[in-house]
Amino acid sequence: MEECKIKNLYNLEETIAKQLLESATYPWEALPKINEFIIKLGSELDKNIYEQKDENIWIAKTAKIMPTAYIAGPAIIGENAEIRHCAFIRGNAIIGNNAVVGNSTELKNVILFNGVQVPHYNYVGDSILGYKSHMGAGSITSNVKSDKKLVIVKNGEKTIETGLKKFGAMIGDNVEVGCGSILNPGSVIGKNTNIYPLSSVRGVIPENSIYKNQNEIVNKK
Repeated sequence: MEECKIKNLYNLEETIAKQLLESATYPWEALPKINEFIIKLGSELDKNIYEQKDENIWIAKTAKIMPTAYIAGPAIIGENAEIRHCAFIRGNAIIGNNAVVGNSTELKNVILFNGVQVPHYNYVGDSILGYKSHMGAGSITSNVKSDKKLVIVKNGEKTIETGLKKFGAMIGDNVEVGCGSILNPGSVIGKNTNIYPLSSVRGVIPENSIYKNQNEIVNKK
């Protein structure tokens, strides 16, 4: 499924995780490697830009971190990123330059490209969010199937077995996810796509489209 490949979802110049993603074909292949990648990369970061705050936690000196935020390592937080009141970063998190992690937002095992915004009551787990993607208030990634089986990516009759029990969403560059939406396990959203508020999304959503509901996905004009 070409539309699910990294090269068709993301501009890798907009993430410090470029090297990790270049080693994979599909983005979810990087999920089990985020921990090790952060620890290795953190020790190599420019000390003029980044400061090691705790074990395996590196934060850019220009980042704004509210004192009520909780950050567990391994984690890298980029330049001019903003981590707001009561944000909960549970580890294995790469947060890009100029990204916003907002009030009561929870992150776990994620890559947020530069300019990503998850600003209000979001849960993002085992997911990758592309350049300038945005999740509206209360929208979440659901990263475990209710039957606890391994996640399969589906696009019509085509399927890919991921071998992963935990897999939230692969969100392409410049995607807008409407408020209160749920991205079900194995969701892949093509770049420049809009998801209507209060949507329940599953499977592969084409790039440059508007998702109204499961039976109504239209091309942007």
